[in-house]
Amino acid sequence: MPVFLGIDTGGTFTDAVLLNTESGIIATAKALTTKHDLSVGIENAVQAVRERHPLDVQLVSLSTTLATNAIVERQGSPVCLLLIGYDPSLLSDLEVGRVLPRDSIVFIRGGHTVTGEEQAPLDVDAARQAILAQAPAVAAFAVSGYFGVRNPTHELEVRRLVRNLTGLPVTCGHELSTRLHAPRRALTAALNARLIPMLQHLIMAVRSVLAKLGLRAPLMVVKGDGSLVGANMALERPVETILSGPAASVVGAHFLTKVGDGFVIDMGGTTTDIAALHDGQPRLSIVGARVGEWQTMVEAVDVQTTGLGGDSEVQLDSNGSLSIGPRRVIPLCLLGEQHPEILESLRRETKRLEDGHGSPPSGTLGCFVLWQGPQQAEQVRLSPSEQKVWEQLRRGPTLLSDLLRTAKYSPIYQRVLEDLLEHGYIVASAFTPTDAIRVLGRFHMGSIVAANLGAGLWSRRLGIGVEQFCEQVVEQVGVQAGRALITGALAGEGFPSPAVGNGVGVVLIDRALGADRAGSFDVAFSMRQPLVAIGAPAPAYLPALATRLHAQLTIPPHAAVASAVGAVAGGVVQTVRVLIRPLTREKCYRVHLPDQVRDFPTLEEAAACAEAIAGRLAEEQARLAGAGTPRVRVERHDRKVPAGAGSIGDLYLETEVVATAAGRPRLGS
Repeated sequence: MPVFLGIDTGGTFTDAVLLNTESGIIATAKALTTKHDLSVGIENAVQAVRERHPLDVQLVSLSTTLATNAIVERQGSPVCLLLIGYDPSLLSDLEVGRVLPRDSIVFIRGGHTVTGEEQAPLDVDAARQAILAQAPAVAAFAVSGYFGVRNPTHELEVRRLVRNLTGLPVTCGHELSTRLHAPRRALTAALNARLIPMLQHLIMAVRSVLAKLGLRAPLMVVKGDGSLVGANMALERPVETILSGPAASVVGAHFLTKVGDGFVIDMGGTTTDIAALHDGQPRLSIVGARVGEWQTMVEAVDVQTTGLGGDSEVQLDSNGSLSIGPRRVIPLCLLGEQHPEILESLRRETKRLEDGHGSPPSGTLGCFVLWQGPQQAEQVRLSPSEQKVWEQLRRGPTLLSDLLRTAKYSPIYQRVLEDLLEHGYIVASAFTPTDAIRVLGRFHMGSIVAANLGAGLWSRRLGIGVEQFCEQVVEQVGVQAGRALITGALAGEGFPSPAVGNGVGVVLIDRALGADRAGSFDVAFSMRQPLVAIGAPAPAYLPALATRLHAQLTIPPHAAVASAVGAVAGGVVQTVRVLIRPLTREKCYRVHLPDQVRDFPTLEEAAACAEAIAGRLAEEQARLAGAGTPRVRVERHDRKVPAGAGSIGDLYLETEVVATAAGRPRLGS
């Protein structure tokens, strides 16, 4: 019986699962995600699950937030982008100009036309000089040629130069997408190159963990479309692992429930991801994955992500209404268990409110900050203001209101604290939905005293009972998740977000969710497709939402580790696309292959060539990606439009040949 190990690194927890695809889940484990070194959390989770069942493992697969978070947070290694045939005057219009420094973007003469003809010969000498000049300062190269997807020969020639002259990793734009959009393809290639060293570090660390634990099974990584790819291929195309976590959660949800069509709501400690299932597969974004502010050309799951989770901070919005997130904090109940001394601080804050000494500054009610950076200030360069914060926090968690009361210049201190939070030297703790369900008896971990004291502060601020306040927090989580669900469902049908220029849409949604009880009418929604709720917090918040939306809800066993299940439940899928277009003047058909262009006198000859080569390449790539015995399917799509009046038949435009090779990963011995 082959045993698989799935690993998922989430924002709060790292999950590990042992399973067999026939008999199901064998064991699960959770460990805290260690953001400073993901391999530590991975080792803790894997070791925990292995201690329970020390079975021989034939396959290991990892879903990771590394690429997604790095792009959002603008992290990555220094790279050089070589643009072949691009107009330098358009640099200000290229998104990549906001990702890379100007001096690391080099324009080289060359490029092709839409038909694949050279628009200018490649300036090999200029390329060589640029590569040698940039190599000492970069960790990788990216190459994007104008119309490189129609003829990649210039990209391939420059790639050979980079490898021969430097030995550094190099990414070509045509390898990542066959769609036209030169600026976006250049951005995607640059992002990919920036991620290569980071993913190398992670995979080397994971392999070290596996070797330490005696696991020598093949290592796979989840791509953003939910399929699996061998670690070596992932190292060449790390950008394809963006949205790896959400994709794994959708695959895991289908594996656990067998629901073919519906919506998956994955609620974690930090975010809630919502994606659609269609025929048992994640619905993919047509235009490519959008991560943070960047629109890429990576084929990935179409996911709606909102900063809402069990550990999201409870706040008041500008209207004085409850709002959850987007900032993740440590729940008071968990902080109180680790640091019982905070209970006295919470009681002191409560006494201040009871004695009428005024509320603490906005945004600080029951909020603590604690130092988690180096234990010696000398280990990092701290400014004088940061040094003062360190001196106050090194003894343990401190109420933010106390810290600001003792500060001579409170606004300056707030900026200092924000900088320290951003760099990860301090973390915040405040009242969260996790605390609310702890008070209500629906969660049984952490200090009930700390949760009650935090809820008491908020109930006094709002003038309502403790239980009523906690129920409002739980209800607000459902409201915000519902807004994201409905917005995502509408987007999937081609409708714009109701929040953008459509006040009526917002009112209708909020009334259906119970967030708006004003006015002269009620609104009721009925979801036609079922909801699948996964993630540890889901059972506490999503049943009420399903009831409100008259939706069928499934919360499967092991919902808390569905992403780790999805990490090994998927298969290897590799797709090769080849375009055929007519050349009217030459009266022939041009086949745009991944490494060259070829011309044929008839469409049938061109199609035969395209189908044979695409099928062979898809199978080769699937085997390189780790598939055992891939099955190859080749489809031909002729595109025609009706001819004008008086003409006979349709007007032929082009043909796309799509070869897909799919199979289960090869297993270790």
